[in-house]
Parts: sequence; structure tokens; C-alpha cells
Amino acid sequence: MANKGQQPPYLHLAELTASQFLEIWKHFDADGNGYIEGKELENFFSQLDIARRGAGVDPSNAAFKEKMTEFMQKFDKNKDGRIEMSELAQILPTEENFLLCFRQFVGSSTEFMAAWRKYDTDRSGFIEANELKGFLSDLLKKANRHYDDQKLQEYTQTILKMFDLNGDGKLGLSEMARLLPVQENFLLKFQGVKLTAEQFNAIFAYYDKDGNGYIDEQELDALLKDLYEKNNKEVDSKSLNGYKQSIMALSDGGKLYRTELEIVLCREPML
Repeated sequence: MANKGQQPPYLHLAELTASQFLEIWKHFDADGNGYIEGKELENFFSQLDIARRGAGVDPSNAAFKEKMTEFMQKFDKNKDGRIEMSELAQILPTEENFLLCFRQFVGSSTEFMAAWRKYDTDRSGFIEANELKGFLSDLLKKANRHYDDQKLQEYTQTILKMFDLNGDGKLGLSEMARLLPVQENFLLKFQGVKLTAEQFNAIFAYYDKDGNGYIDEQELDALLKDLYEKNNKEVDSKSLNGYKQSIMALSDGGKLYRTELEIVLCREPML
């Protein structure tokens, strides 16, 4: 939660550490909802302008609004009128930029889902601190970043603080997907069609005709089309195919089990 009387930290720096980036994020995401938006966004832009140019402008000024519009056109990649953490990483010069480092490791949502499957070793639908450590270790090796155990532990804790919104010490799929570039985060496309446990059970049972606990790619295709139609959502065949491929990356030899599909489509994981 941001303190209105407190000056925003570190915006004047030429380079930020991961923890400094996190402090900036928490300062401006005042309500902790995972976005900088509305008055938070005006405040962020105004303070960034002061830090970068040495002089701020009145947010009610027409010139300020015009500059803010230009700024959003450049950085608001998914055009939703607010800034997400992955978009903020494009704005601020971060020395240990986990987000950009991550993108060298998984460049698409399909690769992301494959990585998720690898590191969610107990298939719980979450990556816990010890699993996250292994994930970051591989990420840093691939990016040729030198680190020791102490630094790895620090990175693990920073990532948890960044993305563990409910503070349970583990990351769900939707939380971890915030590492993806916004345009690659296919999970955002399902925000309006999330199912309750009862709805999910009903639709899975309908497509799992033989009751063996999994569906194949063709059945998933039909399920997704059905889901979008029922929620009056328009989706083109190319996008639908992309979503399908991303979800199938969680499958086991072409078999998509209930638990894997559940973490994508269900509002709350079933216990």
C-alpha cells in the first residue's frame, strides 16, 4: 500500500535492482490489485516525469494528458488503459530484470505452459518456493547470469513478493503467467469465462465421454468453442488454435487430465 506522503522511491536511478523495482511497483499499485491504473497511473506518470525531467506538470493540464496518452500508446501493450508489471518492466531500467530474463527462457505461452508442467513437479497447480528456486536456477543459467545460493534465495523471495498476491508462499498459474509479455498471456483471455467448480465438473464430464479422466485435443477444441459461445465471447480460429496449443502443452502424451485443465479454466482450484 502506497503512503501518499512518501516520495516515490528510486525513479531517478539510471538502473534498478529487482528489489527496488518491487518497491516502486508496490508504491504505485496502491490498492494491490496487480495494476497501476486510474489515479495511481496519473500519479506514476507525474512522478516519473518529475524524476526524468526535473519538473512535473499539473495532471489537469491538457499537455499532461496528451503526454500521458502518448506514453500509454507506447507502453500499454494490450491497450487496457492500465499498466501491468510486465509493462512496467519495459519502462524502468532494471538491472536484474527477471521479466526480460524470463522472456529469453520462455518466449511464448506454449513454452510457458511446458515450463509450468516441468516445474510444478507435484502437479498441485502451484509452484512452491522450492520449485520456484529450481525454475529460477535454470532461467539464470540459460541467461548466463552468475549467481550463488544466497543470491538465488534472494531472487526467489523477490519473485514471490512480486507475484504471490495472496501471500500463501506459492504461485498459481495465473500469478506466474504475469511474467509473460501481456500479448502472450493467453490466460487473460479466459478472465471473463472462468468457471465455478460445479460448472467445470459438468463441462468436463460432458466432453470426457468415457469417464477416463482426460480429454484429447479435438475434445478440447470443441470444449473451448462451446465455452466461448456460452459466454457470448468472440474468438477467431487462429486465436482459438493458439489457446488450444498452449493448454495442450500441459498434457501428458496428448492426454489432458482434469487437474491440468482445471487450473486454466476454474476460478478456484478444487481441493
